[in-house]
Amino acid sequence: MLNAKTKRAAATAAVAAAVTSAAAAAGADGRNAFGQPDLQGYWTNNTVVPFERPPELADKPFFTEEEAAEFTRRRLGPQETEPGTAEDVHYQLTDFGLDHSQNGVVPNLRTSLVVDPPNGRLPPLKPEAAEAARRRVEYQREHGFDSAQDRSLAERCIIWSHQIPIIPVGYNSNLQIYQARDYAVIQTEMMPDARIVPLDGRPPLPDAIRQWLGDSRGRYEGDALVIETTNFTGKSNIRGMPPGALLSRDARVTERFERVDDDRLLYRATVEDPFNWAVPWTIEYPLARIEGPMFEYACHEGNYGLANTLSGARAEERAAAEAARKGGGEND
Repeated sequence: MLNAKTKRAAATAAVAAAVTSAAAAAGADGRNAFGQPDLQGYWTNNTVVPFERPPELADKPFFTEEEAAEFTRRRLGPQETEPGTAEDVHYQLTDFGLDHSQNGVVPNLRTSLVVDPPNGRLPPLKPEAAEAARRRVEYQREHGFDSAQDRSLAERCIIWSHQIPIIPVGYNSNLQIYQARDYAVIQTEMMPDARIVPLDGRPPLPDAIRQWLGDSRGRYEGDALVIETTNFTGKSNIRGMPPGALLSRDARVTERFERVDDDRLLYRATVEDPFNWAVPWTIEYPLARIEGPMFEYACHEGNYGLANTLSGARAEERAAAEAARKGGGEND
């Protein structure tokens, strides 16, 4: 019998063969051999637009072209960090060419990725969700270095919070879309999980089956690919959520990839989570076509940082215990 890894490799190979066939038969009318809107290729969502609208921009949903150019210039300028802060310990991205300008910034006059609510900011957490988030933050403060399992999913290289919905990141902010007759495949460059989305009308997975990136099902509506994702684990979050907040098991994410022209897509995603928010919220931004290939972001290979973080915590504990022992001896 084939093991799970072999089965998955075979399924991926079958999808890849179908993708190659569809790409070869794509027509000039913007549709592929199956009559679907042709969304295939490499795309970037690289942007300087913040996730939420800055308070100083208040009720201003759009920049003028001149304002957008100045905002972009400022955001792409050198960003020095304050010595002694956590940000300063991390390497300066521009020292390694890892910045917003590496693939070019996609033009966008919006002042935030969040477009609904109209104020460009996430709705407030419900009281019960806010209290649960507070408790998680408190636990993390006291026990965050107890074990690897107490560190974040991102630190453990399991998933990152920008993957569903797809949210632009500081660098490697690119993705690739494949299409076959009955499947679409979406892969982000940063944490490159290949999300295989069935398009054949099959029902979602049973409620008991939960996945880190949820369970996605897709369909075409005109020139757009629409994907609905459910069956989250209740243990992941979305980039931009308040500290300690997690996406609940009842969450639903609806994404829309719409072909605008040969070199532009429009991405729109709505998050519904009745545990966390009383109303849904939506992000929207353009994607621009780029030349491939993408590069593997192998977060899990040689994840020395996690081991070093925990060994550092143990060293601090030993130092504190030794200081307490010596202090106690002096008072005897």
